[in-house]
Order: sequence, then structure tokens, then C-alpha cells
Amino acid sequence: MSARITGVTTHDIRFPTSRMLDGSDAMNPTPDYSAAYVVLHVDDGPDGHGMTFTIGRGNEICCAAIEAVAALLVGRETEGLFADMGAAWRVVTGDSQLRWTGPEKGVIHLAAAAVMNALWDMYGKAAGKPVWRLIAEMDPAEQVALVDWRYLADALPPEEARERLQDKAGGKAARIAEMEATGYPAYTTSAGWLGYSDDKIRSLMQAAIADGWTHFKMKVGANIDDDVRRARLIRGEIGPDRYLMMDANQVWGVETAIANMGRLAEFDPWWIEEPTSPDDILGHARIAREIAPIKVATGEHCHNAVMFKQLMQADAIRFAQVDSCRLAGPNEILAVMLMAEKFGIPVCPHAGGVGLCELIQHMSFVDYISVSGSLENRVLEFVDHLHEHFLDPVRTRDGRYLPPQRPGFSVEMKPGSIAEHLYPGGAVWA
Repeated sequence: MSARITGVTTHDIRFPTSRMLDGSDAMNPTPDYSAAYVVLHVDDGPDGHGMTFTIGRGNEICCAAIEAVAALLVGRETEGLFADMGAAWRVVTGDSQLRWTGPEKGVIHLAAAAVMNALWDMYGKAAGKPVWRLIAEMDPAEQVALVDWRYLADALPPEEARERLQDKAGGKAARIAEMEATGYPAYTTSAGWLGYSDDKIRSLMQAAIADGWTHFKMKVGANIDDDVRRARLIRGEIGPDRYLMMDANQVWGVETAIANMGRLAEFDPWWIEEPTSPDDILGHARIAREIAPIKVATGEHCHNAVMFKQLMQADAIRFAQVDSCRLAGPNEILAVMLMAEKFGIPVCPHAGGVGLCELIQHMSFVDYISVSGSLENRVLEFVDHLHEHFLDPVRTRDGRYLPPQRPGFSVEMKPGSIAEHLYPGGAVWA
């Protein structure tokens, strides 16, 4: 007899990262990394754990939205859901009344991400596989069936996507072995938060270089003179041959972004991330034209695959930064990766937040193994914060992510961590 989803539990979990200015940037100077955390309960077999990410206030709104979205799955048999995860995605994102509050954007879509992450976690545990392996080992037709092509087929017809996946299928076993041996290349943001002192940045950069990191990201945008000074400091520490990326976190207007990157160009940034409003597709396109050869990256606030489609069609980005808690889970992330492969745009996911590294690592492995087959110009963000709270935390070696081996989606938190960081009554907050 198939297991049945019997209920849902949500938890408002917040970590006081603002106390040390971890995660600080020009738009978000004092973030408290937070998880709107959900458990899908079943009557037989493993529960599914998922989350979406916020930076504090408003996390309770996401929890309320998760309860509304997850109710769509209560009473359903898991066997039928797992047999067609594309149809399951449409159940979670397609309720007509909830879509009125979206559609596919805002808090409802954040909630859909948490619920789909939990469902994939349950599926992986039931199958005895980590999610990356579960998806990577699917045949091309099964992978294409995960995607809702309704608004995307004009850019990439599903049959073409299947053919492109088929072209890569022959090398999947070798790429799986490669990832298990050497891991996926990463970059670190942990040394470049805006609120850190120069001495702290200097010592963190030196430690990261000693640990084998070659790609570094710094936050910019609060004050251009300060940005220039800090960029000079960081470039001096990492030398001319390592990669330096910059992230403005949406704080500039289009004209300001162009002018400021003109001043910062002397430090040879590889990309500028979120140089303006994440919704301004034409603004990104203009910035990309005028600051070349510096490249534009964005995506952590692109709320659905349609926005990514338009950014690619407008030649507005050179790096696609998908986020496991902004897009609605692996299905929608896979859609963006498939389009990015066609447009020749590397996918370099966003992972700056609690649980984001644990989740998105799975999709970067899927991208290399099944979709792109390439590591050229591809790096996955790493922040060295809060991994100790998860049962299956990320593992890195020499600046690379190592593939998770435990079944599921790696985002199940330790019960003690949940209890201590519940807001507002947990011990950390009380």
C-alpha cells in the first residue's frame, strides 16, 4: 500500500547573523539568516524536509504561505506523486486561488519552493538516493517531463531539450565518477561581506587562499570610494591571477551601475552581480553592453523561469544565478539550466544563506552531469555559515563541493537546532 501525506508542520527558524554582520551587503546591512521550514508527514516511510530562505522579518508570512500551499498535497499518495514529479509541480504551483496572489512570484512562490524541496527530499529518501543522483540518473524524457514548458517552449521546445540531454547522456557515468573524485568548483563569499573590517577581510582572504580557494566575491554598493578602497585591498591580497567578483545586491540604478563599474574596472572584476533592480531586464541589457568586458550576473531574485528566459533572450546576463528557494524547487531550476545550456550561459548558482548551499549543490551536480557537461566558467557559491545545524552538511575540499551521499535533499535540520532557533521563543531569541 502506498504511503499517504497526512499533514504538514512549519517552523519559523531564525539565526542572529546580524550580530556579527555575517551576510551584510549594501541592500541588506543586518540580515538574520532565516528558514521558513516545513516537514511533510507521511503515514509510512520517511518524512520530507524542506525550506525557503529569508533574512528575518517576514519569515512568519512565508510559514503561513507554506501551510496554504502544502495543504494541496495532504491526503495524496506518495507513489503517484513520485511517479510524475512534473504533475506534482503543477499541483503545488497551479491552484487557481493561490495563483491569484502570484502567479509564480512573491511569497506564494517562495512557499512553493519550500514544499517542492520537501517533496523531493521525501522522494530521495524513499528511493535511497541523494536528489542529485535521483535526477541525474533519469533518462532525458523523464527529465524533460519534470518541466512545465507552457511559457518556455518559444525559447526551447521540449523536444529540442530532450535531444540536447540525449547528446550528453553517454558521458553521464564518467562525469558522476569525476564529481565523486574531485568535486564541483566553488567560490567563496565568506570573506567579502560589506560590514567586515579591513583587518578581518585581509585575514579571511589569506585563510581562504591557504585552503585552496581561487574565486572570491566582495560586496559593493554602499559607497563607491569605500568600494574602490576595499577592492584594492582584496585584489592586493589575492593577486592578479585569481578571480574577483562583485555584488551590488540591486542597490544601484542603471546609470549609477555603469558609472561605478567604470571606476571599479581597474580591479579586473569577472562579473558584477545584481547591479540594479532584479526586475529590470532592459536595464540589465544596457548595463551589460556598456560595461563589457565585465560580465553581468543575476538570478537570486529572479522569481521564475520566465524572467530567466527573457534575460537570456535580451542578452542581458552572462551568468545565471539560480536559487533553490526563489525558484520553485528542482523542476523549475532544471528548466532554467536547460535554457541556459542552449543560450551558452553558465549557471553559477546563488547560495548565500542558511541551507542554500545544502540544497543548490544537488542542482549544480545535475547541471554538469546531465545538462551542460561542462565546467568552463562555472562556479557554485559557498558561504561558511551555519552548516553545523544540518544532518547532512556540505563538504568542500580544495575549493570544491563534494557530492552528498546521504539520501534526500541535505536540508533536514537537527532537532536541537530547530528548537534553539525557533522565533521568538527559542533559547537563542528568548
